Amino acid sequence: MNYYISDLHLFHENSIRFDERPFGSLDEMHDTIKKRWNSKITNGDRVFILGDISFRGKNESLIAYISTLKGQKILVKGNHDDVSDYRYHQLFAEVCDYKEIQDSANGKNYNLVLSHYPIFSWKRMGKGFILLYGHTHDSMEDAYYQSCLMKMVDSDCRHVYKTEVTAINVGCMKPWMDYEPRTLAELLSYRF
Repeated sequence: MNYYISDLHLFHENSIRFDERPFGSLDEMHDTIKKRWNSKITNGDRVFILGDISFRGKNESLIAYISTLKGQKILVKGNHDDVSDYRYHQLFAEVCDYKEIQDSANGKNYNLVLSHYPIFSWKRMGKGFILLYGHTHDSMEDAYYQSCLMKMVDSDCRHVYKTEVTAINVGCMKPWMDYEPRTLAELLSYRF
């Protein structure tokens, strides 16, 4: 099974205040994320982390923490990810800047574009490819981005969209994420 999540910002004290996360401390946030993650994910699952797993990647505690999270972890790097420490790099089955994969949900196959950053125009946008992204958290920037995408569909844009344009923010703080990795089926059921 494939799962998706972004912007955990582990060991990043300001993330609690910045996102108004419902935790009194980093320890509480770390405990909650680990409990939800490990109660859902098996070692046979793949978890695509779409960037900003932490503020920086050279922290001994961070390396120890990530090693306790179940599943095969694939990191699509974000602006706060530093994978220069070889030990940190070894925690992931793959580290990349961008990825295209296929997944299925409810008996239907989907093509996905995975990026830390929201992309204004992605491969086969509006022709069935879904963008999963992070970076913008639960912000006005994200609301503006989603609004722009909808305006492109509603207007006579130069592209012809055969299907709805779908871009889903998988930031852990989003209500549909609730600080745990989600399957594509879960993401689509919340959104539609």
